[in-house]
Amino acid sequence: MRIAAGALALAFAALILHGFTGKAEKMSDNGKTRQSDAAAKADWPEITETATFGAGCFWGVEAAFRKIEGVLETAVGYSGGHYDNPTYKDVCSGRTGHAEVVRVTFDPERVTYGDLLEVFWKIHDPTQVNRQGPDVGYQYRSVVFFHSPAQEKAAVESKKALEESGKYSRPIATSIEPAAKFWKAEEYHQQYLEKKGLASCHISLQ
Repeated sequence: MRIAAGALALAFAALILHGFTGKAEKMSDNGKTRQSDAAAKADWPEITETATFGAGCFWGVEAAFRKIEGVLETAVGYSGGHYDNPTYKDVCSGRTGHAEVVRVTFDPERVTYGDLLEVFWKIHDPTQVNRQGPDVGYQYRSVVFFHSPAQEKAAVESKKALEESGKYSRPIATSIEPAAKFWKAEEYHQQYLEKKGLASCHISLQ
């Protein structure tokens, strides 16, 4: 009886230890140990900036920005709407007013906001109104959400330069708006293409 009780105590202790270890070391989809968010951000520079872009389906947009050196973190979500805590289904209904967006956290010493704007213009057709490729709807509109007066100025000047370049015969449909509440999308949308082992969506760097 004492032996059984001792074994039970050891098993219980092991279960507790495993629980603590599981919290400290989360496993990624490929089975490798990944750092916690706090540990990963410990290596970040003291000054970071945030940029938010909508350019169609956020899967491919996120994948494109994650390739840029100096980008520290990305998250896909919904912004610019009038409905709190929207789900993907809500946004796809077209009734919430949100756009599918990617929030980019970056190191301004390694990549500038202007550099990110260049990527933004390249990875989609900014003359499309409420669509990109096969994706149609208000949630797929082209939009830059600026987080500061400096970003607004850069976005406006960048858009004007593109309009004057003659690259497109149609007008640029991209709107430039103050950053609105960002609602992070469901976890399965985050880094979707990487999780699925896909290289790209219907967009690509030109």
